[in-house]
Amino acid sequence: MLEELILVGGTTVVAAMATDSWTVARGGVARLFRRRGQDQQTAIEAQLDNNEALVARADDAERVRQSLLPVWMLELESLLGEYPDAADELRELTEEIKKRLPETRQPQVQNNVAKDNGQVFAALGGNVIVHPAPPGQAGGAGAAQ
Repeated sequence: MLEELILVGGTTVVAAMATDSWTVARGGVARLFRRRGQDQQTAIEAQLDNNEALVARADDAERVRQSLLPVWMLELESLLGEYPDAADELRELTEEIKKRLPETRQPQVQNNVAKDNGQVFAALGGNVIVHPAPPGQAGGAGAAQ
């Protein structure tokens, strides 16, 4: 459950960068990190500002957001590890930000599980086209050894 909150929280923060909902996101994240003291809050605010500027200047803003996602997931994981009580505040913040994001920027999370030699072909907001080789042909699941 906590891993999902971290993923959704990080995804929501980076989704808000360079959008009209950024002010709410930035302020909420800064408040979360206030628990670590003023110096850490100031450092997080600077990091947020720098990251948002990277997204705003980028030719491919989505690529930059995806690159920043692991950073914010680590930051949130670290914060929640120290201050588990921040989870409810993070949950409320992500809901508030999501309400303000344009529909095209709404964060989406997809979980896929394959077991027992199963395969998953999945896409979120796109297409997956798979051309498996028929059984018995080279590379196919039924290929002779």
